[in-house]
Amino acid sequence: MRHQTELLAPAGSFESLRAAVNAGADAVYIGGTRFGARAYAENPDEKGLCEAIEFAHLHGCDLYMTVNTLLKDSEMEELGAYLKPYYESGLDAVIVQDMGVFSYIRENFPDLDIHASTQMTVLGAEGAEFLKKQGAARVVTARELSLQEIRRIHDTVDVEIESFIHGALCYCYSGQCLMSSMFGGRSGNRGRCAQPCRLPYQLKGDGKLLGKKGEEYILSPKDMCTIEILPEILEAGVCSLKIEGRMKRPEYTAGVVRVYRKYLDHYLEYGGDKYRVDPKDYGELQALYNRGGFSRGYYQVHNGRDMISLTRPSHFEEKGKKAMQEKQRYEALLQEIRKEYLDRDKKETIEGSFRISLDGPSELAVRYRDAEVRVEGEPGQVPKNQPMTEADIRKQLMKTGDTPFIFGKLAIQMDGDIFCPNGQLNRMRREALEKLTEQCTAGTHRASGDIRKLLTCNGAGGDTDKKAQKPGYFPLLVQLERAEYLPEVLDFPEVQAVYLTSEKLDFERLPEYVNVCHRAEKECLLVLPAIFRTPARRWFEERTELIKQAGLDGLVLKNLEELEFVKNQGLELPLIGDHNLYSWNQEADTFWKKQGITRETLPLELNDRELKERGARDAELIAYGYLPLMTTAGCLHRTVERCDQKETVRMLIDRYKKEFPAVNYCRYCYNVIYNSEPLSLLNNKEEVERLAPEALRLCFTLESRKEIRRILKDYTEVFCGGAPCRRPEYSYTKGHLKRGVQ
Repeated sequence: MRHQTELLAPAGSFESLRAAVNAGADAVYIGGTRFGARAYAENPDEKGLCEAIEFAHLHGCDLYMTVNTLLKDSEMEELGAYLKPYYESGLDAVIVQDMGVFSYIRENFPDLDIHASTQMTVLGAEGAEFLKKQGAARVVTARELSLQEIRRIHDTVDVEIESFIHGALCYCYSGQCLMSSMFGGRSGNRGRCAQPCRLPYQLKGDGKLLGKKGEEYILSPKDMCTIEILPEILEAGVCSLKIEGRMKRPEYTAGVVRVYRKYLDHYLEYGGDKYRVDPKDYGELQALYNRGGFSRGYYQVHNGRDMISLTRPSHFEEKGKKAMQEKQRYEALLQEIRKEYLDRDKKETIEGSFRISLDGPSELAVRYRDAEVRVEGEPGQVPKNQPMTEADIRKQLMKTGDTPFIFGKLAIQMDGDIFCPNGQLNRMRREALEKLTEQCTAGTHRASGDIRKLLTCNGAGGDTDKKAQKPGYFPLLVQLERAEYLPEVLDFPEVQAVYLTSEKLDFERLPEYVNVCHRAEKECLLVLPAIFRTPARRWFEERTELIKQAGLDGLVLKNLEELEFVKNQGLELPLIGDHNLYSWNQEADTFWKKQGITRETLPLELNDRELKERGARDAELIAYGYLPLMTTAGCLHRTVERCDQKETVRMLIDRYKKEFPAVNYCRYCYNVIYNSEPLSLLNNKEEVERLAPEALRLCFTLESRKEIRRILKDYTEVFCGGAPCRRPEYSYTKGHLKRGVQ
């Protein structure tokens, strides 16, 4: 691996980058003006970012650029030209979420390292192995992973592992959150999250409010601080220790980096036996920023009440003498950090040698790491009065001024009594340091070749070169959470296939369900879990043979782990990519097809115009269902009540009194918070016909038998029977079909 250990700092601006480098970061991640997951940071422009790359490299730091959002087709056309100047300036790596972006960079910038973003929701060794095969140099793990799960990745896959060690935690698995998007069109997948999880909510169950008064911040995790368990994280196999905080001020970045730098260096020198954290240093981290205290994240626990703020998350107490003292300490700390790390840049120690004689040119050589330059000057002169001493020459050459260098060792060789004008010494020093700077920053510059132009299909995805289909007729696919409702679904001949979700499925009866579907002339597919971590992997390992023999017609996959898992287990079935395997652009569409995905699910956040541009060939459109706003390791049932390992449906109530169903799926130990209203495209027949997807999927999770039958009747009449579109009788949302996201 390239890095044994690396302290990786956030930078939301050039000033933050300087602060991070000056405080001792080994690498910095920063966004440009486009395509980064912190769209509201003060990201530098092209010139500024190229200067940032040179600044970082001069001080021995790597610089990684975030390209970790999902891109629309129109944006993909701009990607190559956007990356080109940074690539040529020596950018060390890009952090990527979109597999279309990934494959495009791999083809056009083959020697540029790609780091798989935490937005990819890498949950285990299978996902890491898949990305390694695609060419990822590093995976950034989901923040929810335990030390044991990270250790399994390290022991199984030869890939660098980067994990968050400090800063804010999302309540939802990164990359799986649609809450901000559905609430106001500001998508977390586009770097514009409005952080609705930081707002107050109540939980209702069995018709009554649950929990204590004043504990309404049940979706707001405390910030993570792992300084006390740093040795355990390193020994689990993490090589890059990542600090969160690109939206925070430069003083925060510098302050957090200097504390972690101190303890990382201590561990590297002495090991874990003598590792102790000074309470003053822990207190300094708390003073810089926290939301009502710290947690150690998910490294040692799967979830828990102690990880959640509960009360209004605030850095300081709101009032009183203690609050004033905290604020005074905070301001004093910021002033100290600014003076140390922002008012001046760090100096890099160089070595030099100066030789002067009467018989030939004088010479100054300077060395820094692998770089060395030599500058010649005029021969020495016979002194007219007092000869120069070694101290005189040393004093003049050591004046490195505003340059980024300072001499550590400077050897001086003089042949007898001699004189050299100060102007010549100054010129030689200035020229040598300028050339050294150029050599240090030019070493990573690259030349780029031709960049492939992306071609758009201009809606060709709507063409139907597939099997013959009556105009205006769309086969229906029904996703069903409760298998006992199969009779309601099988009564409709327009239903082509049934997707059985695995969260509550009685697996022993799976062959029976498949046979029932086949007798009704319908396909039967199994939907794998939204989160495929250790409990899910073990569950499916134990039932692989049952699945092979059940006669299934396919599998629906929701994450990278499952794609690699089914191949490793020899499950040779048609594979459907769910909306979680994001496919916002044609480049991603092509990528997934190469991985064996026979049919995709159209993205939930694109509008009808964008979907048309992307194309809907070999894709299905979700036309009904309660959409998952959040999929979480955190458990509301446990936080507000207690963990009794019983699945419940609670209602999460926001400040506008809207109710969002929250379900804890105990089999795989994750929660899903659903939207308050189901998506319905029943009144959007014209838009659906223009898109011409291969099929429409109706997702049933919370509906009763009666509701399922009524909804199926409506959809068969409108989309299969030629009836005009109609407004549903229930409260509903059109999702992003018309508005899309920013």
